[in-house]
Amino acid sequence: MDPTTAPDAAAAAAAHDFSFIGLFLQADPIVKGVMILLVVASVACWTVIVEKIVRLAAARRQARLFGRVAASGGSLEEARSGLAARVVAAAQEAWRDQDPTESRAERRERIERAMRAALTLEVKRLQVGLPLLATAGSAAPFIGLFGTVWGIMNSFSSIAKSQDTSLAVVAPGIAEALFATAIGLVVAIPAVIAYNKLSGDLGKIQSSFVAGIGTLGNRLARDRALHHRSAAAE
Repeated sequence: MDPTTAPDAAAAAAAHDFSFIGLFLQADPIVKGVMILLVVASVACWTVIVEKIVRLAAARRQARLFGRVAASGGSLEEARSGLAARVVAAAQEAWRDQDPTESRAERRERIERAMRAALTLEVKRLQVGLPLLATAGSAAPFIGLFGTVWGIMNSFSSIAKSQDTSLAVVAPGIAEALFATAIGLVVAIPAVIAYNKLSGDLGKIQSSFVAGIGTLGNRLARDRALHHRSAAAE
């Protein structure tokens, strides 16, 4: 190595901007594309996370309302809107379509089946966006790793061209490469945590509704007068 190249390499490293914005702007186009993709994925994931937090909070309130309506024996009109109202509406519609020849157990099964179908449809709507979190959580580290590998390849190319193995020559490329990995982890870690938490919350909400469906189905199948009161109120 030519000794005169050492000061030049040191000066180049000193001139290199190691801030986050600087690392992005000075990165190789491929590495820069990886960074942009990961940032877009992060924005999309956080949009889904915030939206799901709001919607699941509302669904949790609806589950409590549905459980209270199912267990109280009062009017079904308390569930006026939201998820609970749609499940109750499915129960009322199934109850109106009565067959005099069916047994109480058959009537209960038919009503509960209608409520479960309505609940399944609503749960599917709440699940929209969760696959994005799962995909980002599993793929983002590998996408960032691709950027890292590409950046390290560029660093070795710099060594070959300059014939200088000093840290000053390879540091900028390695820093850019590791920055891509860091962004991938910043995307993946919240996505995985949020997916697990939101999926668990959704499962609890669904279980709460299922318990209420059993209670309400038994109540509607047993109490014929309840149907007439509800129909008269409409």
